[in-house]
Amino acid sequence: MPDILNAYRRLVEAGELRPDPEQAAAAARLEDLATALESPPRAGLFARLTGKGNPAPRGVYLWGDVGRGKSMLMDLFFTQVAVEAKRRVHFAEFMLEVHGRIATERAKQAGDPIAPVAAALAGETRLLAFDEMMVTNSPDAMILSRLFTALIEAGVTIVTTSNRPPRDLYKNGLNREHFLPFIALIEARLDVLALNGPTDYRRDRLGRLDTWLVPNGPKATMTLSAAFFRLTDYPVEDAAHVPSEDLKVGGRTLHVPKALKGVAVFSFKRLCGEARGAADYLAIARRFHTVILVGIPRLGPENRNEAARFVQLIDALYEHKVKLLAAADAQPAELYETGDGRFEFERTISRLDEMRSEDYLTRGHGADEVLNDA
Repeated sequence: MPDILNAYRRLVEAGELRPDPEQAAAAARLEDLATALESPPRAGLFARLTGKGNPAPRGVYLWGDVGRGKSMLMDLFFTQVAVEAKRRVHFAEFMLEVHGRIATERAKQAGDPIAPVAAALAGETRLLAFDEMMVTNSPDAMILSRLFTALIEAGVTIVTTSNRPPRDLYKNGLNREHFLPFIALIEARLDVLALNGPTDYRRDRLGRLDTWLVPNGPKATMTLSAAFFRLTDYPVEDAAHVPSEDLKVGGRTLHVPKALKGVAVFSFKRLCGEARGAADYLAIARRFHTVILVGIPRLGPENRNEAARFVQLIDALYEHKVKLLAAADAQPAELYETGDGRFEFERTISRLDEMRSEDYLTRGHGADEVLNDA
């Protein structure tokens, strides 16, 4: 039997969490859901008459500010629920997969591709758990209502986290009226639980760390490494085995050397020294709430391409409120003193300074304004 609530209480008793009635209520609700998912389905009168199985247990939508324990509760739930056909995936990654499946279906037949895609997904899993649901483009918005309705009707239970309440998803988005049925679906078919307690655990784990460390070197590397382990709860003794990840960007693969729980680690050389564009940086900004960037050098006229890519990277991270922890050979204002685009680099300096502020560090991940052409 799942023991999510007691596992949560043990974390409080151990001092790893502070008492929070909203967290406790969410843990209790997730335990009830895990129990329902583990219970064998019973064929009632409706099932015998129609040939359809029992409806999926009612899902959960956990939303709240950054660092309020959403991922922690999802970890407890997903680890303990004894359902073989279960899947946990970042929402942006899932939607990229869905668009790929839709393209394949359209190539095979002329009808509506969403129904067979939903049927295939439902055949693969009973439980879909999403990290960081956010909707930032019209292609996603246009299909979500039909896709999720079909998934739920097919018996899939949805559990998701988000920084925003359902009514604020795809806010100010293009043709948002077509997205409103999805909001209504969430509010009707999932329990919407708020987590907005007083403690920002992610900010606490960063402590008073200056997020822009100068200069590059062993001391900065050690400081950023310690921050990574605090943010991800990954055991330091297993540092040699930190997971990596491959992001699909168009038809290409962008390798992330270290990626765990929404935190990614890159070198400047990999992100800005190689041929990359806005699509790469946007994919990173959507996927990760925190980026650790090491090895940023002083830049000059001979580095104009690297400087231009760095500007694009910071624009994407800033617009999606990604936290940046960096090691560099100079402070932002001294990073690129001469060269093509130096005037435009002033905006990057301003953004880097803002990204170190307390106000920025306490904001939730995600774009304030929807990128309709993404």
